[in-house]
Amino acid sequence: MKICIPVEENNGLDSVVYGHFGSAPYFIIVNTENESFETIDNSELEHEHGACNPVSQINNKDIDAVVCFGMGRRALQKLKDAGFKVLITKAEIVKGVLEELKKGKLKEMTDDVACGGRKHNCEE
Repeated sequence: MKICIPVEENNGLDSVVYGHFGSAPYFIIVNTENESFETIDNSELEHEHGACNPVSQINNKDIDAVVCFGMGRRALQKLKDAGFKVLITKAEIVKGVLEELKKGKLKEMTDDVACGGRKHNCEE
């Protein structure tokens, strides 16, 4: 499985998970089978509220799911429309996200727990 996680900096599996998907400085894409990864710059970092296009950043990366603390309803809908699962994490670093995934602790994000505004940590 390949997952995409918004992160604060490019520190590989030790990267700190960023609080909100669309405004993350970087995305780390991890192949969970062998823990190989790739980090990409978020070229949509500066955007108007509700105007980010998360699919454009990751669409050609063969990703199965996005894992984050939170995101807005529009971004969530765009990702779901493109066929991505969006999962909620409470882990603070990427290694922790991988542990949560292995233990089956990640829940799928739904519209009712998506952010209504530019807040961080929008989970239930």
